[in-house]
Amino acid sequence: MTSTTPSTGIAGWSVLVTGGGSGIGLATAERFAADGAHVTICGRTEQKLLEARERIAAVASGGAKVQSVVADVTVEEQVAAAVAATAEVTGRIDGLFACAGGSLHLGSVLTADIDAVRATIDLNLTGSVICVKQGGLAMQAQGGPGSMVLMSSGAGRFPHPHLWAYGVSKAGICFLAETAAEELGPLGIRVNAVAPGIIADELMAFITAGGPLLEDYLAQMPLGRVGTVEDVASAVRYLIGPESSFVTGETLGVDGGHHLRRGADYSLLFGG
Repeated sequence: MTSTTPSTGIAGWSVLVTGGGSGIGLATAERFAADGAHVTICGRTEQKLLEARERIAAVASGGAKVQSVVADVTVEEQVAAAVAATAEVTGRIDGLFACAGGSLHLGSVLTADIDAVRATIDLNLTGSVICVKQGGLAMQAQGGPGSMVLMSSGAGRFPHPHLWAYGVSKAGICFLAETAAEELGPLGIRVNAVAPGIIADELMAFITAGGPLLEDYLAQMPLGRVGTVEDVASAVRYLIGPESSFVTGETLGVDGGHHLRRGADYSLLFGG
């Protein structure tokens, strides 16, 4: 297969970032735009997206365009619309970072709120499946190539007590990246994932503010520090771009070496 992907850089690419209104998604969208890519962000809250769009536009280079679309990743029609909006900018979609996700359940498996478990799996895993499907269909229709990066987690690679529902959904994303990469590779479409550890963003603020759980995290990390959203953005930028053109089906840990030890014990939040 002959690739038309530029040999270096992503300037002029059109990319979609789900969950791009805050945290890791926003930082990655800023990184893409700073490197000259046209960026479309999507999320469920319009005002948050509008504020994020201003931040991204402020660092965009080379005439990169920035737009936002309100979309819930668990609703396939809305994801399809976000993909289509991304492709409208240049006539194609070159990259997709499926970042949207979260945890809606915390606690023992023996006392599990099954509705919360289902919601967590739906948001993280089903939402990622929808993104791969819709992004992959658009990339196939344009004749390739394309690159997708999914958001997993260290919790999906090794156990974190009481965070198991989130971990189960994120483990599924690792396998989704492998399965999709195997199927879509002949189409010139690469699929990889990142697995962050503890990151200083608004979602993790209740941990990074300090306390026993943060201390437990740091004790299990060889590098001994909390990660930044820019740490993850740099990893995603590598995986989305042509610099990683011979890499697919991989999950890249961005966790300060946390995966070399044990997972953080979330029962500490309950005095465990």
